[in-house]
Amino acid sequence: MENSARNDGEQSRANYVFVSYARADEPWARALIEALEKAGIRAWWDGLIPGGKRFGGQIAEALDHASAVIVLWSANSLESDWVKDEASVGREHQSLVPLSVDGSRPPLGFRQIQCIEISDGGPRASNPGIARAVAAVAELLGHEPPAVAKPVHSVVDRRTALIAGGAAVLALGGYGAWRMTGAESDSSSVAVLPFDNLSGDPSQDYLSDGLSAELRARLARDPALQVVGQASSTALAAVKSPAEEIARKLGVANLLDGNIRIAGGEVRIAIELIDGSNGFTTWSSSFNRPLTNLLQLQDEIAGAAAKALLPRLTGPDGERRERSGGTRNAAAFDTFLRGKEAFESQADEASDRAALTLFREALAKDPSYAAAHAALSRALAVIANQYAQAAERRRLYDEAVSEAKAAIDNAPQFAEGHAALGYALFYGKLDIKAADGPFEKAVEHGSGSAEVLNLYALFRARRKQFAKAMPAIDRAITLDPLNPALFKTKGRIHFANGEYPAAIAAAQRALVLNPSISGAHGDIGNAQLMLGKPAEALAEFRLEKAGLLAIPGEAIAAFKSGDGARAQAALRRLVVEEGDNGLYQQAQVLAQIGRTDDALGALDRALAEQDSGLVYLFSDPFLDPLRDHPRFKSLLGRTHFV
Repeated sequence: MENSARNDGEQSRANYVFVSYARADEPWARALIEALEKAGIRAWWDGLIPGGKRFGGQIAEALDHASAVIVLWSANSLESDWVKDEASVGREHQSLVPLSVDGSRPPLGFRQIQCIEISDGGPRASNPGIARAVAAVAELLGHEPPAVAKPVHSVVDRRTALIAGGAAVLALGGYGAWRMTGAESDSSSVAVLPFDNLSGDPSQDYLSDGLSAELRARLARDPALQVVGQASSTALAAVKSPAEEIARKLGVANLLDGNIRIAGGEVRIAIELIDGSNGFTTWSSSFNRPLTNLLQLQDEIAGAAAKALLPRLTGPDGERRERSGGTRNAAAFDTFLRGKEAFESQADEASDRAALTLFREALAKDPSYAAAHAALSRALAVIANQYAQAAERRRLYDEAVSEAKAAIDNAPQFAEGHAALGYALFYGKLDIKAADGPFEKAVEHGSGSAEVLNLYALFRARRKQFAKAMPAIDRAITLDPLNPALFKTKGRIHFANGEYPAAIAAAQRALVLNPSISGAHGDIGNAQLMLGKPAEALAEFRLEKAGLLAIPGEAIAAFKSGDGARAQAALRRLVVEEGDNGLYQQAQVLAQIGRTDDALGALDRALAEQDSGLVYLFSDPFLDPLRDHPRFKSLLGRTHFV
């Protein structure tokens, strides 16, 4: 039986609070009651119900007169109809105070009010989380709140790891400096929050994460909807903010939230559409299917959600495979999601290579699975770029091109397939001309994807086509405003266009969102060099973790500061530590210190090794001393920049 912990007393409102909990969580309830009583707040305790009294009647009467209803949400209470009914009364009376004792989120319909996390300190009255809860209750009742130590950090979970440029730890305190709020949101705008895994098995997180990501991508392909990108949706959901706050910060009118539970070969998915202006649920539905019907279920959910957002939307519920890149093979889909989880973790080379294996397994189960071909292509290109030496690099890039073409063959309108081909041709084959068409096709079919727009913007900036690059990155940021990688890209576009103060400002925005993002300090240092501030640049390069940015930056800054010995030492370190993977960066340093022939020789060797650094060739101001040289002009022609 589920219980409600409360002390007896007079039934006048404002005299006591009602605490709802599951029997298994009684130690938490007792600790809370102790803390409440120490603060002078009375609680009604069902253990003191006089013998012979009707249990249900006593609880109903106590609920009706309570000044506040405190609910202890947990894996236990989520299964309790008693607790849900009691919480409903608190919600109706606008006196609900939800707490989480084990990290569980409230069920659908109860997420409009911010839930206070108390799990870290254990079931004792001295728990700082319980102290914060007591302070919240005191404020609700109009009592003088007790002193509460401020929490050291926000509650976050595994979903603070972001894609498209590195894991980001959201610095919410600085967010307001970069995002205008209060503007009218488009009624068709929506953020798909990460689904909760209620299965009690962390190994199933890949499925709840993957399904919400696939639903987000499915809705983003609908031109009638404006869908916020994954990084921003994930980051704000992770800190458990109220619905209205999430919607305001993301600039959307709607939130789509849900959970997933798997048991006995069955999957149950519950979703709700939340009005971002007030936090109330405007539509909800639940779906129960065998796991083997997961793909059909995904289409059903996407169609139902789209119709809830746009009641007049017409057209088939299912999305054509030539546009979605999907599969009808449930086992292939499951393996694909596991591969995505490994790849998007960005942990290390081992996780990237594990993703390769899983994407290949998915394709073995369904060779026509375009999304798996595209994902395999991107993984191959990343491994080639970051880890492989020359011989393996060529083979990996060749395979990346082949897999991207297979994705397009199977799904001609699948944006990610075209983006993967453009990426492999540009960064891998250094064939700028050939990459142009795929990138245009990617944007044509994927204008609602922040990741596609990011890749397109970078490509256009490398070709100094800023009239196309800047609108694309601005649109990407509108779709995914908390993604630090997008601000890093915007800074690099400004840098390529000679707008160095703007480049610094954008990189600083990236650092506000993720203080540990790789590349941003180096980007600021490069811009400081162009502004004639080598001392400030050196300070940034000392903070940069990426050696291919930090070491050449140090060499150039030292040279411009008049420290030739330090510049030569840094150049030698670049050669020793990075080898042929740093040929392009060697050319940057050599060009800046006046060794023109050596710089051109390094660039020729970089082309022979297919060094992807050459994608900067046309727009890099560090190579300006070489631009009038015939050998440099020849190199631009061989890479099809001109």
